Amino acid sequence: MNQYNSSFGTIVFSPHWLQWMIDKAPWIVINILGYWGYDLTPLPGLILVLMIAMSLHLIYMFLYLKMMRFTITDEMIIYEHGVLWKQLEYIELYRVIDFKEHISLFQNLTGLKTVTIYSGDRSTPILPIPGIALGYPLVRTIRQRVEYNKRRKGIYEITNR
Repeated sequence: MNQYNSSFGTIVFSPHWLQWMIDKAPWIVINILGYWGYDLTPLPGLILVLMIAMSLHLIYMFLYLKMMRFTITDEMIIYEHGVLWKQLEYIELYRVIDFKEHISLFQNLTGLKTVTIYSGDRSTPILPIPGIALGYPLVRTIRQRVEYNKRRKGIYEITNR
């Protein structure tokens, strides 16, 4: 019988939509002000074109954030992103080295945080996971799975201090 029988379930989540507001707040304000005052400028046509282009970019970035998915299985983290073309990146959990939680002022006000995962993976050594609820123990959850996978594969960290 396998002594490393995993009882972890698969977790799938995406960033909260408020993360888009936090990330793009200055551009949203500029865009709104531009629409209100574009006809008062010497080149209203150019300003209007710029505001439309900025609006399209903001919509694209909102869709990008909403279509972003993180799947944590027993053995790996799968990061799915893209609007027109999907890209999937895989990080083996036994390669995860460290974690960081970052909470900006506006994230703190909206109850969100960003968790950054550092790994020995060549294609994705740093994976930021934005828009996670402050109370969700993502680092603890991933750390348990990392330790399980390192024990299962017989990987031990040797430090020289």
